[in-house]
Amino acid sequence: MREKGELGEFLRSRRARIRPEEVGFASGSGQRRVPGLRREELAHLAGVSVDYYMRLEQGRNHSASDAVLGAVADALRLDQDERDHLFRLARPHSVAGTAADGEGTRPAVQQLLDWISAPALVMGRRMDVLAWNRPVCGLITDFGRLPVRQRNLPRLHLLDPTIGGRYPDRDMIAREIVGQLRIAAGIVPDDPALWELVDELKAGSAEFRRHWSQHTVRTKAYGHKRIDHPELGSLTLSYEITRFPQDAELSLLVYTAAPGTPEDKALHSLAR
Repeated sequence: MREKGELGEFLRSRRARIRPEEVGFASGSGQRRVPGLRREELAHLAGVSVDYYMRLEQGRNHSASDAVLGAVADALRLDQDERDHLFRLARPHSVAGTAADGEGTRPAVQQLLDWISAPALVMGRRMDVLAWNRPVCGLITDFGRLPVRQRNLPRLHLLDPTIGGRYPDRDMIAREIVGQLRIAAGIVPDDPALWELVDELKAGSAEFRRHWSQHTVRTKAYGHKRIDHPELGSLTLSYEITRFPQDAELSLLVYTAAPGTPEDKALHSLAR
């Protein structure tokens, strides 16, 4: 595992965001060296011994039950994404390589993309672009002309000034990228290519560094994205992300627009 302290860092970051008085502890009781809850306070709220919780935070307790992890999650007021992330970090395991490692996709997946008239692509767990259709090349970039390593949405959004500069909501995009990569790190903690990507993004993007240090964890299955396209102008597009049931690490991303809007006309022009 690249970061053996990942579980501890995540738990400490979540303890730090809870004010003691919010959960019934006096904020002035004793000298507090760090913000938020102390370990013993969190252990009390979760109904476990301080020693047990300390071993969990130090990554020395891989036998924690669902009930204990659930109690810790409740005490930390974790949302569903964060709760799932806690369970994955507490029970690390390796996953065999798949198409998400950059080996491509099934031919039928490319056929599906070619039949979709809206901009669409398929990405792996590290947000590598593994397959795409012609409209998405017109919207983002011609992925076929890029080296395989550069066919990666985080690199394009946060490290490529030509493409990244088209997205006005850079901080939001960085937050979503961190949320996805944190989840990927929880699923496959010993993926060297993932940690190489993380190091590269931390070195090149202040927004990424900030959200990574905050242990942002978030799945994003739909939303809106603003794009200042060099030919089509300013666009606000809807997007949907779905997974393939038998290829769980692959995600299909499709951009759409409401009928009759300027964005709708712009997407139709890309399809033509």
